[in-house]
Amino acid sequence: MAHISYVDPSAISDPQCREWLQEAITAGRPGPENQAIRAHQPDVMRSFTVTRKMLFDDGAGVLEHDLKELTRAYVAYTVECRY
Repeated sequence: MAHISYVDPSAISDPQCREWLQEAITAGRPGPENQAIRAHQPDVMRSFTVTRKMLFDDGAGVLEHDLKELTRAYVAYTVECRY
């Protein structure tokens, strides 16, 4: 099985990406392990994090957060995501 290393926050040169990883570590969401992997590609991390913040953290949309989370879990289940 392939192994992708986690990026150490202190090794991230982009201050915004470093902050996002630290936020994930502190809050436990989004998964710090996933953010540490995304940190290998700052553009990927930026795209994911900005989209997630817009959908979940900034109160965007008309759906309650709990319903958004239930929908996320359902989609993960239907595509057989084991994470």
